Amino acid sequence: MVTTENRTGGPPDAPVGGLVPGGEAPARRRAEQVDEEAAGTRSPPRRRRRLRSPLTRRILTINVLVLLIPVLGLLHLDQYRESLIAAELDSLRIQGRAFSLSLGSTAVVATQVGDEQLLPEVTRNLMRVLLVDTGVRARIFARSGDLLADSFVLGGPGGKVQVVALPPDDKSGLSFLGRLYEAVLKWVPGKDDFPLYREEPVQQALHYGEVGGALAGDSPGMVRVDRQGRLVLSIAVPVQRYRQILGALMLSKDGADIDAAVDDRRRDILIVFGLALGVTVLLSLYLAGTIARPIRRLAQAADRVRYGKGRQFEIPDFRRRGDEIGDLSDALRSMTEALWNRMDAIEAFAADVSHEIKNPLTSLRSAVETVARVEDPEQQRRLMSIILDDVHRLDRLISDISDASRLDAELSRAESESVDVGELLRALASLHETVDADDGPRFVLDMVDHQNLRVLGMEARLGQVFRNLITNAITFSPPGGTIRLSALRQGEEIEISVCDDGPGIPEGKLEAVFERFYSERPAGEKFGTHSGLGLSISKQIVEAHGGIIEAENRCDADGEVVGACFVVVLPAE
Repeated sequence: MVTTENRTGGPPDAPVGGLVPGGEAPARRRAEQVDEEAAGTRSPPRRRRRLRSPLTRRILTINVLVLLIPVLGLLHLDQYRESLIAAELDSLRIQGRAFSLSLGSTAVVATQVGDEQLLPEVTRNLMRVLLVDTGVRARIFARSGDLLADSFVLGGPGGKVQVVALPPDDKSGLSFLGRLYEAVLKWVPGKDDFPLYREEPVQQALHYGEVGGALAGDSPGMVRVDRQGRLVLSIAVPVQRYRQILGALMLSKDGADIDAAVDDRRRDILIVFGLALGVTVLLSLYLAGTIARPIRRLAQAADRVRYGKGRQFEIPDFRRRGDEIGDLSDALRSMTEALWNRMDAIEAFAADVSHEIKNPLTSLRSAVETVARVEDPEQQRRLMSIILDDVHRLDRLISDISDASRLDAELSRAESESVDVGELLRALASLHETVDADDGPRFVLDMVDHQNLRVLGMEARLGQVFRNLITNAITFSPPGGTIRLSALRQGEEIEISVCDDGPGIPEGKLEAVFERFYSERPAGEKFGTHSGLGLSISKQIVEAHGGIIEAENRCDADGEVVGACFVVVLPAE
């Protein structure tokens, strides 16, 4: 006959609370904080708004810097400017050579002594014809270095008139930005390191290095800047007749066209930069919003869960995003759910512990109260025996409860090692056969030779699981019964089973046997010998190792129950 120990659960007698230290705060304020936290009335901390979000600022700053660095490099335009200067000097050189050929053939006269020289008046007339509307200034120097003609000095009834080029019109808008940028670049070493252009009251060939080169037969060019910072380009070519150098022609031109071309290019770059900057800012804000906004929502939801009452708050679900924030949302939701489940388990565990401890305490109190009034020695001995049994039962309960309460922490801290399940089962079977050699059941091991039966786990805790199952099987085995221990590897899993020849498990109790404090003992066993936590602890250990444990009944050909079997499945190493 099988006896069943029934129990009824109920809520705990009183809530369990704890105090959180308040650091260096005054004792009164610390107590108020603890009371508010215990009551769930503390306000969640304020979170930064979107415009103050450090993440938004960082994303925006990085993206703008990434865009700004190449744009600043493009705005420099040194190579482009140098190519324009070189092209302009080549153009002046071509014009100068053509002009010098014309001078050498039309503006040369022979003197009485047989020497040839340039005629100043003919030279000035020819310059006006050839350089009209070109913006190029021409100056002719004799072999002696004296200035013979200048296209910017015109002769008339009132004397000589000097032509001075007007400065370019002021520009606004983006050109102002370009000029501002040029002003900044003037402070950069190596920028526009050109000599200063100046004109002496009486100009000589020695004032211009390129003229000296032309009188020597070369065609050099020169780039200078005036006092307003504008470019002045000049070249000098020799004026020859029959390979005899008669003088030097110097052509000069301002760099207004070059500055305008560079300014146009810079304007285009700034326009593109402005458009790109606008798009970058908008995309950065959008990107920051897709990252910072859901993170802020998750943080606010976590604060509400932390400081709120009850379970009316939940973590937003962003799993559809399919990115890291979705993973974070899923992890926070799972963590919150696990936290609530753990709190429910702690509450249920406290209620179960309270109920299970009250039973022996009630019996113990009744026996103690009765033994004081009983005078019969025999009844006193029975009552003292009951008191001793209740004390032993309380000791077992407290020991098993202590083991169950610290099991989670121990499983989370312990390091896994390689455990040979086959060797562990052999050792446990040999130990029990040695201890119960006379009247104990017979053990049968069913394992495939040379099969790898190793798992990653804690050997002591796995041994505790198999000891509980073997002890349970021994308890229910009839005299002369057989306990079969088998271990078989199936792919990436190892299946271990402990089977007996006992009465089996009652109908509908295959899952209930793993509940805390469930006790289904064989007939004739002394009450209170087991706490009902063995199988519950075994299930907790197996699940912590990533496995499962199940109970089933063994049946014969006629469908009659001939024993119970507990199956443990663990992932192989």
